[in-house]
Amino acid sequence: MRAWTYSNPVKIVFGTGALAQAKQAVAGRRYCLLTYNDHPVFDKLVARISQEIGEPTVIVRDVEPNPSFEGLRAACRSFAAAGIAPDVILAVGGGSVIDTAKVLSAGGGDFDRVQAYLEGRATADTLLDLPIIAVPTTAGTGSEVTCWATVWDTAAKKKYSLADARYYPEQAILDPELTVGVPRSLTLSTGLDALSHALESIWNVNANPVSASHAVSAAREIIEVLPALVGNPGDIGLRTRMMRASLSAGLAFSNTKTALAHSLSYYLTLHHGTVHGIACSFSLPAIMRSVIGHDDDCDAALRRIFGEDLEAGAERLETFLRNLGVSTTATDYGVTRDNWVRAIDDALLGERGRNFIGSREAVLASAA
Repeated sequence: MRAWTYSNPVKIVFGTGALAQAKQAVAGRRYCLLTYNDHPVFDKLVARISQEIGEPTVIVRDVEPNPSFEGLRAACRSFAAAGIAPDVILAVGGGSVIDTAKVLSAGGGDFDRVQAYLEGRATADTLLDLPIIAVPTTAGTGSEVTCWATVWDTAAKKKYSLADARYYPEQAILDPELTVGVPRSLTLSTGLDALSHALESIWNVNANPVSASHAVSAAREIIEVLPALVGNPGDIGLRTRMMRASLSAGLAFSNTKTALAHSLSYYLTLHHGTVHGIACSFSLPAIMRSVIGHDDDCDAALRRIFGEDLEAGAERLETFLRNLGVSTTATDYGVTRDNWVRAIDDALLGERGRNFIGSREAVLASAA
């Protein structure tokens, strides 16, 4: 057996009402409150947090769904407006908020510092590392327990990853109550993102027994819970189970990173505007079929999710997605067959694609 390691330094607080722990986490430090703009739910959260913890040094609400160079530059300008630098960032929102927090941690008020690093013009020692407390309001991204952030150069149609162990949040506070008002479409897409995190950490060159255990637990739970949750979004019990499953998926891929399905998703998001959770999940059945029989440990983990017959399991996964209204056919997302083959080739060459244990030939055969 090959040697393996597993590590995750994030302190996790989980439970209904856990947001009340934010004051203890901030611990009297000057803080930046980072959250979404122009939404009554987040207006109320800003007021509540300011009352319970004390006024933040600065409030930053310049957050985009897919954080871009220009949007992040605006967030850094807002951060710099404080005059007195905060000691910690309290990020309250979905994955885009927590990813933005990591960029603020690295750049402070100067996005040029981060852009230079992402583009290979500067080294990691030029970056800052302000502590982060992550409070997710969706169940799916796992960003609260990872050390990287996805950054988009929309003008050049390129995706970057800010990745450094310094950007693990020091603490993650997961309160299922914060997800109760999330609309069906976002509940679905974030849930499918979590499922992709779990499965992609299994067919991954970096997989290990601990990551696989988290992944199996997450995938089993998501497949059971997500259909019920999208039909009953106000159920706090289902919300709690989904948030816990998303956390498990995050703990899995925090050590492995993602693989081919995520690498493919970047093309669909940049060129066709496909929502991330859909873009990274619709190809899962085809990719699963392509890895069956390729690796004993992968097969064993997949059997713990889908049962002994993995071909039937891939069919079950496809039916699961279709029943949620998600097509598993690439051409339904606006790509031609030739473009999709080229996208697979490009994705396999990317960093996430190189984590994939399968072969090009098997993927193309399964995607046919």
